[in-house]
Amino acid sequence: MATLPNPLPDLASSGLVLPPGSLVDATPDGPWHEPLLWHADGPAAPRDWPDLRAAGRRLGLLPVLVTGGRRDQWPEDWDLCPDGTSYPGDHDAEEVLAGYWADHVDHAEDADGELGDGAAADDHDEDSPGPGSSWPGLAPVPAREAAEDADTAAAGLAGVIAADADAWLGGARIALVPARRSADIPAAIGWSGPMNHENDVARLCAVLRSWEDRFDARVVVLGFDTMIVSVGRPPATIEEARALAAEHYAFCPDSIDQAPPHDLDAYAEKAVLHQEAWSFWWESATRS
Repeated sequence: MATLPNPLPDLASSGLVLPPGSLVDATPDGPWHEPLLWHADGPAAPRDWPDLRAAGRRLGLLPVLVTGGRRDQWPEDWDLCPDGTSYPGDHDAEEVLAGYWADHVDHAEDADGELGDGAAADDHDEDSPGPGSSWPGLAPVPAREAAEDADTAAAGLAGVIAADADAWLGGARIALVPARRSADIPAAIGWSGPMNHENDVARLCAVLRSWEDRFDARVVVLGFDTMIVSVGRPPATIEEARALAAEHYAFCPDSIDQAPPHDLDAYAEKAVLHQEAWSFWWESATRS
């Protein structure tokens, strides 16, 4: 991925006040030629996010919380693949999502195996996009104005998570990534969390860029195969939520396929409407 100069090699002389931490350069093929991220060795504190965002941004570093999850896998064990990552700006968000929709929508599973087919289709709102339908296009920008600045909303979510990270995630640490915008953080480290869905995470980052623009979204947490995004301007009507739920399904089919009730309308109402945090998980059973 084309990047600006990486400030992590000079982190010790940057002037940043940091807790004890580690630089990560591990990839499946051996050490990368430069660090991919820094993360603290201990648990995140509620003030870490806003403090490091303010201090790190001038250097080209952005904060993100990293979690080891239930398997205690920290970034050193994430199979980071920077050599297989392109540049998010080279991809169009709608083209990416439309391609995913075409690839996956006809294979969506419900509890009985076929979401959107047969009897299940009879209950589907004909005005709501769902499995079995053509790609509905990008969701509109919510009509309601954002209640606060997007970075303030992200810092608030990060603080809530850090205050009780064990309950949320099984632990979280603050990290710094060389990126100019939040949406590019996964691509900047060559994150391979969605590997069984997409080999080039920059394509997903193109979607995250679009969500930044339309919904004031920010990447707040990354795990081995999980992501939590703050949302400063969430959908405020069920119509807006249903339109966005189609994007979520294309972006991460496991969000619906692997979670009861395996229904896009129910997901829109429960996980999208008015929700100030979106959580994604990609099936990674075939990965090491």
